[in-house]
Amino acid sequence: MKIKEVMTTDVETCHPDTPLYEVASKMKELDVGVIPICQNDELVGLATDRDLIIKGMADQLPIDAPVSQVMTGDPVRGSIHMSAEEAADLMADVQIRRLPIVDDGKLFGIVSLGDLAVNEQVNDDAGQALEDISVPSEPNN
Repeated sequence: MKIKEVMTTDVETCHPDTPLYEVASKMKELDVGVIPICQNDELVGLATDRDLIIKGMADQLPIDAPVSQVMTGDPVRGSIHMSAEEAADLMADVQIRRLPIVDDGKLFGIVSLGDLAVNEQVNDDAGQALEDISVPSEPNN
């Protein structure tokens, strides 16, 4: 099964200069935990709700700081030509829950483990990816 058949294609994005509070508001409005960051239609980063809290609030950045200060730059990407199974394997290998899908640098969509898990043909791969990603962390002593 091609990734195009399971990914979300109607993806809202923000620009690297977008203030943190606008990114957070967009996440709340869309009920999502990640916003792709694009410049000139090219994916340059991802901002997660965790980025906003851990890198933004915890470091006491002002709410109008640009999202580029907290985003993950140069994120792992999937190709529009890959299969859903290949996407699940990649997500497991690099331990991520969401994978932006690009072609020639341009964002075409995003796939989450949830997207893969609800599809019977890739459910096992998604389950394995989640298991690989969900290894408990060790507390710092």
